[in-house]
Amino acid sequence: MSDHSLILGLESRLLNAWPSFDYQAYDGWILRLAAGYTKRANSATPLLPGASLDEPLLDYMVERFIAANVRPTFRLNGLEGAGVDALLAARGFREIEPTCVLSAPVDGDCEVDSEVAIEAKVSKQWVREASESYGGEKDDEAALLGIVSRIRQKAAFATLRLDERPVAWGLGVVERGYVGLYDIVVAPDLRGIGLGRRVVLSLMAWGCTHDAHTAYLQVREENEIARSLYGALGFRLAYRYTHRVMPAPASP
Repeated sequence: MSDHSLILGLESRLLNAWPSFDYQAYDGWILRLAAGYTKRANSATPLLPGASLDEPLLDYMVERFIAANVRPTFRLNGLEGAGVDALLAARGFREIEPTCVLSAPVDGDCEVDSEVAIEAKVSKQWVREASESYGGEKDDEAALLGIVSRIRQKAAFATLRLDERPVAWGLGVVERGYVGLYDIVVAPDLRGIGLGRRVVLSLMAWGCTHDAHTAYLQVREENEIARSLYGALGFRLAYRYTHRVMPAPASP
């Protein structure tokens, strides 16, 4: 499989697994909008190898972002054409949050941890608990519910409980042999003791029961703790992407 076909295959699955509220297509680019909740759901991403970008198309897409009250963001995954990154840089778009897409073989262990509950449908409780544990800008129950309730693939909403207390959460989405892992989060006071690992392994086991041969996930390049955990579980770099964001307007 070529690099482009690998990227396109995973990017297509990502679009389905983490839906936006609005999709617009522009000459090999998909512009996605979801009220500003997470960059991957609120960015323009190339979905055609060699997707080009010129000044008029850039200006037009920027207008679409601004009309939706979303910061113009281009998510560059390696499918974009030559000169795209340089154009965005010349226009003042700042590079932030380089991210690794990692993949690992699903080894055939289909047994979910006995303390991890898997639900096929999202619940308000799962959304509330996961949002609270994330905190910060991701503590937005309405936006998270709006995204995950749009998933049309087979999904697993996982909750790990210890002594009846919910302590870790995660989302798995399976499509065409791959299980994507999203929103792996642990209660802030219990991080660093292996609870996230148990959720990851349980979602991979769930994917195994639905004929997944490969798991994939995304993690920020700077998050060395998470990358170390995933590396120990057999995840390796598939490709990376970065973001170019329009600078905030200068204060008057």
